[in-house]
Amino acid sequence: MKPTPNTPPTGEPFPLQASSEESLDALIQRVDGMSEVELDHLPLGMIQLDGQGRILKFNKTEASLARIQAREQIGKNFFYDVAPCTRVRQFYGLFQEGVRAKKLYQTFGFVFRFAHGARHVAITLFYSEKTNSVWVLVSDKKMPGEQG
Repeated sequence: MKPTPNTPPTGEPFPLQASSEESLDALIQRVDGMSEVELDHLPLGMIQLDGQGRILKFNKTEASLARIQAREQIGKNFFYDVAPCTRVRQFYGLFQEGVRAKKLYQTFGFVFRFAHGARHVAITLFYSEKTNSVWVLVSDKKMPGEQG
């Protein structure tokens, strides 16, 4: 059975337009086999986490948007060392439940608050049975009226 992403509540961002949902599904199906270079060339942030939340892969797209160095994130705990703002029920709780159940495919809106400004994003969490890991897909979406 093909996973179906949850539709975010009205007004929240969505990672790809409805017509691109198949593209998101296709990406999720092949992400485990992608090289570092392929991951770096994707138009959205891609972070792979082990079951404890340690970063296994962190693409350059996400590093650029977050204004951090991708290679320096490898091995760090995403929820404690890199993005402690994600240590909330909506994000970390879903991650933990997905790891326990070995099943996760959830999309939701989230706001990262950086010193350089707020970043409104759509997050898709996907559990990979193939690698026993969770992929965090981050898609930038500007809110209405936002400049930049």
